Amino acid sequence: MNELPTPKQRLPALLALALPVFAGLIYLTLAGAPAPYVIINAAAFLIAALWIVFGRAPGSDRGRRILVVALLALCFVPLFTGPFVNSPFVDGPSVDSIARWIPLGGFTLHAGSMLFPAIAVLAARDLDFAPPILLTALLAAMAQPDAAFGFAIVFAAVGLHDQSRDWRDGMVAIVGFFAALIMAVQGELPPQPFVERVFADTVAVSPIGGIALLLALAGGLMAMLHAAPFEARARYALAGSLFGFGIMSIMSHYPSVLIGYGAAPILGYGLALGLAQHGPAQRTDT
Repeated sequence: MNELPTPKQRLPALLALALPVFAGLIYLTLAGAPAPYVIINAAAFLIAALWIVFGRAPGSDRGRRILVVALLALCFVPLFTGPFVNSPFVDGPSVDSIARWIPLGGFTLHAGSMLFPAIAVLAARDLDFAPPILLTALLAAMAQPDAAFGFAIVFAAVGLHDQSRDWRDGMVAIVGFFAALIMAVQGELPPQPFVERVFADTVAVSPIGGIALLLALAGGLMAMLHAAPFEARARYALAGSLFGFGIMSIMSHYPSVLIGYGAAPILGYGLALGLAQHGPAQRTDT
């Protein structure tokens, strides 16, 4: 039976989230973002921090699989609820609309960045079903479509393959890469201030500020990869997902996760960091 880490032992995982989020709060404040943006991000971090330090995840294989099925199902919710946004780069009827968000009260939460980090951790924990889990998430990303979500899946699969050398993880990475390229030319939207193009806009005004934001995000990624107190498969999958989201936020009009305005990725990575601290990877006995 694996002992749960103490709150003190969980601090490196909290640091992995705090570095980019605090840098983002400073950016939002100095850049003149609306005050509610700062408050919402700060509140999301507080909720995530409490979960990371004090939360308890499902301890059984069955509990983890039920949770991952629920999270995968939620990835498809935007296809039924909207909001639906027509891409200016795609000609066609409403079937070509983009739906990446889950409406919750007066908020719309980005499904990929809120749900996939935890899915990546749970896939890393399930040696039997990791590839089908990632492929199901990829299907949801293609249906939305969301290239950032797609590349997060690709690099999570790369992280899993690096640790397991399982050919199935490698195939997910290859298939996901080509699928994400297709998504990238189908699903781009105009950038939203303080949400997308955060790095490019900051560098244009203050190169030092832009570099500082990149270093903060890189610091969080490295803390996930090397300092967080959980097994290598989960660390590499989670860090890979953050790299995928991050690289697309730099290359195109996708949310600048953990840095820009948006509670969804803060809650998503907080949930994942809390889940990752509970138990090693398991394979079903046969």
